Amino acid sequence: MQQNLSAFVKEMRKNFNLTQTDLADKSGVGLRFVRELEQGKPTLRLDKINQVLALFGKKIGVVNANE
Repeated sequence: MQQNLSAFVKEMRKNFNLTQTDLADKSGVGLRFVRELEQGKPTLRLDKINQVLALFGKKIGVVNANE
């Protein structure tokens, strides 16, 4: 089952017992960015997404479009 990015980030944040503010501080992005990421905003900077994902040992990668 494929999980979308916003749901993944929110789930991981909760698994690590982090608030949105904690996640923003630890990843070096703004609180607004974390909120927009978790809400599924369609236009966000990939470098900042990767900053957040790095906390969970993940990064954005290339996948087949039909998956």
